[in-house]
Amino acid sequence: MPSAPSLPLRAECLGDASAYREAAALYARVFGYADPDFSLNPNLLSALARNGGSAVGVFTPDDELVGFAYGFAGRDADGCEFHYSQAAVVDPHHQGRGVGRLLKECQRRVALEWGHETMRWTFDALLSRNAHFNFSVLGAEGVAYVPDYYDRPGTDRIVVDWPLRRTTDPYAALRDAEPPALGRADWGRVVPGTLAAADGGTHAAAWLAVPADIAGVAGRQDEADAAADVLRGRVRTAMTALIEGGRVLVACRRIDAGTAAYLAVPRRATMPPREGVKAS
Repeated sequence: MPSAPSLPLRAECLGDASAYREAAALYARVFGYADPDFSLNPNLLSALARNGGSAVGVFTPDDELVGFAYGFAGRDADGCEFHYSQAAVVDPHHQGRGVGRLLKECQRRVALEWGHETMRWTFDALLSRNAHFNFSVLGAEGVAYVPDYYDRPGTDRIVVDWPLRRTTDPYAALRDAEPPALGRADWGRVVPGTLAAADGGTHAAAWLAVPADIAGVAGRQDEADAAADVLRGRVRTAMTALIEGGRVLVACRRIDAGTAAYLAVPRRATMPPREGVKAS
């Protein structure tokens, strides 16, 4: 006898104290936070949702919360206003099922209701899977690189902007470009190149190789930590040079099981520079 089809997941705004507590627990569990300094206050989520922010979740048909995201209204030093997405988490047992996409689309609807035209967030440059989702799935751009974003070592972050009303993606033709044959020896190195344009010309491009999975920095724990620190330093230097050179990040493609590569291209005229993104 064939099994019954699975019911779809649903995304919606969180709206009561129980849901906020459940979201805070999911957040701590997914990130492995035991230190109360990194806990999330349910009262804060309620206040954000009432005052220009977002607190959204993805639920199973049995009302189990398996994904959660929250954000708030932001404004940078240049006066650019946006909806800032602080965090999005997905239960490990439900990853790869489109939960992240549902969260971001729900958060997008909330941001638009508050009058925001752009969503902004950050992520670790060594998390290439996150990069692929941000750029190639959502169609966002990496517009800045901020060392020690959370004012402690090891927290360098790429800053992402996602235009919420854009109907034409100026980088659409570039997001599926195939990276060159790069490997472990190339991690943290920028490789210049060109991409074919629809009009027969070429686009200037630069590829930056990183591990396809940070767990690929193998060895004893102390050796792995030291290797990761060296790699982060190389990526910081490379990313900073790319962004300060007028480029944006538009894709991150896996080359093989060990290596992925970011694609950086010159900023289009439709994308103003983000000098207002503040470094620590």
